[in-house]
Amino acid sequence: MFRCKLTALDSHNPASFNCKDETEFRNFIAWFEDQKIRHYKIEDRGNLRNIHSSDWPKFFEKYLRDVNCSFKIQDQQEAVDWLLGLDVRLEYGDNAEKYKDLVPDNAKTADNATKNAEPLIHLDVNNPDFKPGVMAMANLLQVQCHDDYLVMLKAIQILVQEHLTQEAVAKANQTKEPQLLGRLKWEDCLSPRV
Repeated sequence: MFRCKLTALDSHNPASFNCKDETEFRNFIAWFEDQKIRHYKIEDRGNLRNIHSSDWPKFFEKYLRDVNCSFKIQDQQEAVDWLLGLDVRLEYGDNAEKYKDLVPDNAKTADNATKNAEPLIHLDVNNPDFKPGVMAMANLLQVQCHDDYLVMLKAIQILVQEHLTQEAVAKANQTKEPQLLGRLKWEDCLSPRV
């Protein structure tokens, strides 16, 4: 499930990583904080490194809060995916010049018919902030997680449209370019609560 991201981030054992194996999962989190995220100072990483401690889950839960991850320890796969996305953002931010001229292979061969059929065609799904952004919106709006981030985004779109007034939806549908919700004032668009 994480093979591509782990390979791109030069992780150890990308092909065989199993986050359901508790020891492997804990080792991965300790290694990932030490080598990639580096949120804590070196001297503050001991609790994550002590993978055999019965208190390790408590420290991992604190770590997730400290890096602003909205997932809990029970959501191991989602938390790992979120942490991988965080590292991609950090890596890209540190080396933006290195990546500025790269064009993903799948962007060159995008199917235009599919793009034109989707109302969300102007999104760059290859942007390193896309998946973490969709996950953050889904968590905020309590939309169920799905393997396909575009499906989740479509669910978010439907949920938001259901909560917009008819006037705001009609106004948005009159424009050819999709409007970002960030440009709208929420207090003007949300249906009044009864």
